Amino acid sequence: MKRLLLGFVAGFFATLFFHQPVLWLLHIAGATPRGPYNMKAVAPLHVPSVISLAFWGGVWGIIMIAALSKVPKGAAYYLIAAVFGAILPTLASWFISAPMHGQPAAVPKPPMMLIGFAVNAAWGLGTAILYRAMARK
Repeated sequence: MKRLLLGFVAGFFATLFFHQPVLWLLHIAGATPRGPYNMKAVAPLHVPSVISLAFWGGVWGIIMIAALSKVPKGAAYYLIAAVFGAILPTLASWFISAPMHGQPAAVPKPPMMLIGFAVNAAWGLGTAILYRAMARK
C-alpha cells in the first residue's frame, strides 16, 4: 500500500517538476504552441488543467511503480521508467483520452509525436527519481 501511495505522489509531483518544465522548454524553443502550467479549469471538478494532469500523472505513477517492481535498481530502472513514460501514457492520451473528450483518436504528426514522447519520458524519469528518493526515507 505504501508503494502505491508513493507511486501516486511521485507521479503527481513529477508532472509538476519534470513534465511541465520540459513542456516549457519546448514551448520557448517554438516546438509547441502549448505552454506549461495551464490554469484553465476543466470538467468535471473545474480544477486547473495542470492539477488534473498531475492527478492523472499520479494514477500513471501507481501503474508504473507497480510495473517496475521487479526491475533491478540502477541505470536500467531509470531507463525503463523513461521508456514506460514515453510510450504508455502518450499512447493512452492519443487513443483513449482524446476520444473520451470528444476528439478523434489522434493521428499524430512526427514532430508532435516527439513532443509527447519527450514530456512523458521526462515524467517517467521524474517519477522514478522521486519515488526512489521518497522510498528511502
